[in-house]
Amino acid sequence: MQSTQLLSRLVFGLVLAILVQHVWAVVTAGNKAYLVEIDGAIGPVTQELITRGIDNAEADGAIMVILQMNTPGGLDHSMREIIQAVLDAHVPVITYISPQGSRAASAGTYILYASHIAAMAPATNLGAATPVQVGGLPKTPTDPTGVAGEEKGDDGKTSMERKIINDAAAYIKGLAKLRGRNEAWAELAVREAASLTAVEALENNVIDIVADDLTALLEQLDGREVNVKGRITTLDTDALIIERITPDWRSSILAIITNPNIAYVLMLVGIYGLILEFSNPGIILPGVVGTICLLLALYAFQVLPINYAGLALLGIGLAFIISEMFVTSGGILGVGGVIAFTVGSIMLFDDEYIAVSLPLIGGTALVAGGFMLWILRKFSTLRHRQVVSGEEYMIGRTGVVIDSFSGRGRVVIDGESWLAESREPLSAGQNIRVDAIDKLVLKVKPADNTTEEE
Repeated sequence: MQSTQLLSRLVFGLVLAILVQHVWAVVTAGNKAYLVEIDGAIGPVTQELITRGIDNAEADGAIMVILQMNTPGGLDHSMREIIQAVLDAHVPVITYISPQGSRAASAGTYILYASHIAAMAPATNLGAATPVQVGGLPKTPTDPTGVAGEEKGDDGKTSMERKIINDAAAYIKGLAKLRGRNEAWAELAVREAASLTAVEALENNVIDIVADDLTALLEQLDGREVNVKGRITTLDTDALIIERITPDWRSSILAIITNPNIAYVLMLVGIYGLILEFSNPGIILPGVVGTICLLLALYAFQVLPINYAGLALLGIGLAFIISEMFVTSGGILGVGGVIAFTVGSIMLFDDEYIAVSLPLIGGTALVAGGFMLWILRKFSTLRHRQVVSGEEYMIGRTGVVIDSFSGRGRVVIDGESWLAESREPLSAGQNIRVDAIDKLVLKVKPADNTTEEE
């Protein structure tokens, strides 16, 4: 009886808690703002975080989404996806460059221009929005223009670079016109990599607000009218509840995998794991680990700005280093492989802010070089080692006749019985020396009482 009453009270308490939580959510739904903190390069994780913040804000009926930003730039694809989400949002999106000392360079400037309201903290800056070519051909010593097959024009740029810059300039000017901001300076930020401080940005109609902190920003936003997809919305920030959007487990894993250094290591582990498995079939563990790591690396490369020439050089370098084990090249394949591996690693990623760290490249190159030297030393030792089998080993060896014979008979060499042939009669126990070998028949002659070699 008591257990039944206890269960009833437990169920009642659970239902009451759910009702209270639901009522609280309904009450606060119209008095909530979502805060998304961006600190670092713009990439797939940032894109997913901002998109999720906007979707949650629309679903919960929140007043606004605040993007607190500090970024040096990032991937063009992720930036455009974020801007598309901002432009399609049914809630105001406020981009706030904060805290003091932060910046919104390159991709951050585009996102700021796309936002409904742009704000900055003192001692922050924005600009330098000149795009970096992604996926282009690498610069080479024989190609000073930077793009194979193209010559620079009077402005010092190739036709491909002019196309990219013109496209970026038109893109940011369209955003500036949509939000009623300074179009001329937006174009300067792209074509001349111009930058502005917070005060200068406010004076030049690039941003709307300069606020010391988040509290000051909310005070200045209170009562401001915002045009959201043709609908005028008046912001009410009095007693506003701030809910922070943090990365979930999926975003955290994605952030780890898409780190260029992690993706680089995963690729190497995958390749070496598969090589070890193919060299020693049946071990299983290296093959399983290698396959998983290689698939994760390929996923990361799918969302990262990969230079395929660099990836090809890296693969060729590894192939040359491994080939040194099977082909006698005097180190040519190994040295060439290390050089190709190092150059390919440096060229692997095409973005200024997303690249493999040089210490990691240097460390892996040293390991590959050490592996190559070990192989060369091993081969050199084998070449100078005494032969221990085959025809070369048998010629010159001495043995003892088992039974007297003339023509063919049996002899013992190194404890093994051999069929031997001699032009001279031989007596049991007589020492003999091998002159030649014909298939499995030894050509022997008397050793003139010479003792058997060890």
